[in-house]
Amino acid sequence: MEEHSSKIEKGQGLTNFESLSNLTTVQLADEAIALLKKLIAIPSFSKEESGTADLLRNFLESKGISTKRKLNNVWAQNLLFDSSKPTLLLNSHHDTVKPNSAYTLNPFEPIETDGKLFGLGSNDAGGCLVSLLSVFRHYYSQEDLPFNLIFAATAEEEVSGSNGIEAILNELGEISLAIVGEPTKMNLAIAEKGLLVLDCIAHGKPGHTARDEGDNAIYKAMRDIEWFKTFQFPKTSEMLGAAKMNVTVIKAGTQHNVVPGACEFVVDIRLNEKYSHEEILSVIKENVQCEIKPRSFRIKPSSISPEHPIVKAAENIGLKTFGSPTTSDQALMNFPSVKIGPGDSARSHIADEFIYVEEIGQGIEVYIRLIENYASLTQSK
Repeated sequence: MEEHSSKIEKGQGLTNFESLSNLTTVQLADEAIALLKKLIAIPSFSKEESGTADLLRNFLESKGISTKRKLNNVWAQNLLFDSSKPTLLLNSHHDTVKPNSAYTLNPFEPIETDGKLFGLGSNDAGGCLVSLLSVFRHYYSQEDLPFNLIFAATAEEEVSGSNGIEAILNELGEISLAIVGEPTKMNLAIAEKGLLVLDCIAHGKPGHTARDEGDNAIYKAMRDIEWFKTFQFPKTSEMLGAAKMNVTVIKAGTQHNVVPGACEFVVDIRLNEKYSHEEILSVIKENVQCEIKPRSFRIKPSSISPEHPIVKAAENIGLKTFGSPTTSDQALMNFPSVKIGPGDSARSHIADEFIYVEEIGQGIEVYIRLIENYASLTQSK
């Protein structure tokens, strides 16, 4: 990895956009990796992120950066924040899922071996978080930025909780664009599927199996489940494809000789931008018999125009764009956003989660190139 000077590459910097950071990307990456190891060592399950929030705030304060905190969300503005300028938000999350039973390593012990850093949250989304924090530090005291920068390390992303980024959006002020850090192999997600979770109950009538009594709720549920399995929503998206439905949880019965009077199941629906939650729900209710209770309409699909300067900036530096099937805090943002970060989504939530160490430095470099190219395009308008 080459050291970063005041400009990234020929043609990628700005003539009047000199960095005031005294740190090279090598130094930033080294400090980012050290910070990530400390984050891994502190359990930070969703809704239980106080320890990592403390660590992140103390780290920023130790670098002379003033921070704010609400609940377990920590954020900071660049030194020369100017309310007359638009604001670019750099956001990622510091909560994790719980480790699954297939782990062979201690999920809270950061182990670096063969170029990999193992540990819970290393890939999703610790690598993104520390890389964006490093980029924020790089620009923190820079003069003549065409926009403000806010770095926000937020909580409860894995459970789409109301005490995560949603709790601080009003505190951040008007945001023109967000770069959301999630593991995408540093490709740019310009669209993201929304989420609708349904709790369903098929109602029957209990009875004794020997007397052939009752109305078996499992059989009634099976008819609806078959519909969920086979139905295809007609409107497809160029970036996100079709809306998808999967039955993921089922529960019924108490003992072998009792016909179950109720069968409960859960449906996970990933919707594209062609449908609202209400439209999806309306179609479902027209076709199934079970009782349906949607958990939330909060997790909306998102997309950004292919003509947006951040997309053009990504294309200028050779990044691939794609539509993401997974959800993130983008769903809670009411302003333009893109998703990009080091690591691989396929490694998220797996046993013995890891990120390649070199991905951290590469992520920092690509983020900086992307932001500088974006700045160039916005200044030229």
